[in-house]
Formats: sequence, C-alpha cells, structure tokens
Amino acid sequence: MKAHSYQIEYTELSADELPEAVQSLINQAKEAAEKAYAPYSQFKVGCAVLLANGTILTGSNHENAAYPAGICAERAALSALDMTPAAPKVLQLAIQYVYTSVNAASSTSYITPCGICRQTILEVQQWQGTPIEIYMCSPNNHVLKVANANNLLPFAFGKDYLQSDAQ
Repeated sequence: MKAHSYQIEYTELSADELPEAVQSLINQAKEAAEKAYAPYSQFKVGCAVLLANGTILTGSNHENAAYPAGICAERAALSALDMTPAAPKVLQLAIQYVYTSVNAASSTSYITPCGICRQTILEVQQWQGTPIEIYMCSPNNHVLKVANANNLLPFAFGKDYLQSDAQ
C-alpha cells in the first residue's frame, strides 16, 4: 500500500483586502441571497458570476418541500450561462449566505459549494479551458479564495469518463 496526499491551495482574507470589483461581486451575491426562497432551512445562499465581457449573472437557492426538487444558488446562476463556443468565459464566482434566524447572524463560517455545485463549476471550467476564481464568503466579511475549481474537487469525475472509443 502506498499513501498519497493532496494539497489544496487557498487564501483566507478579509473582503476589505480584495479589489473593489471583487467586493462588488460579493455584494451582488449577498443581494441574490436575500432573494432566496428558503422557508425550511432559513439558510439563504446567493451566487454572483463574473463573465469576461463584464456581465454578472446571479442566482439564489430555492427550496422545495420535495427536497430533491430544490436548486442551489451556484447552479441557478450558472444555468443562465451561454455555453456556445463564442460565449464569454466565467472569470470569477462569489458565494455568500444569510440566515434569517437571529441567532445565526454572526456566523464566521465560510459558505462552500455542495458536491453537485462543485461538479457543475468544475464542468464549466473544463468546458471553457480556463480557471475560475472562487470566493466563498461568511456574513462577517471573511473570505476563502481558491484560484480554480480543481481545488474544490480534487478527484473529479469528468467528460473523459463518458467518451467511448468509437467517437
């Protein structure tokens, strides 16, 4: 048996240390979170996606009493993405959350994408062939940054597993 390790590169910082454009992206993610539909968990998540042409796409989580029918903020935002060859690439993605219950308002935990969202973000990164910077935020201005989606899903499943030799 041979043991291996995997290192994930990330940066922890305050939102105040980020460029103004990234702070704006995080604020747009927060605004999207405030529009979320989360009557069951009270956990509202928003995502803002910056495209190379300056367009910003946003999305929020939408819960459903039939739990699998809900959608996460990241996938809601990315579902509006034009994935044709001439489409602008995704440069950055910011995720923010708000709790609607008073006792959780001072949380310092970062919001990280769920497994399905990690796979979705990575799929977009693989499709476009360039890294996506990801900013995972807490309500009190703490930010965890990764330079690309590979750091979120080190042993990712990808299109190479689905291509047959006949193609």
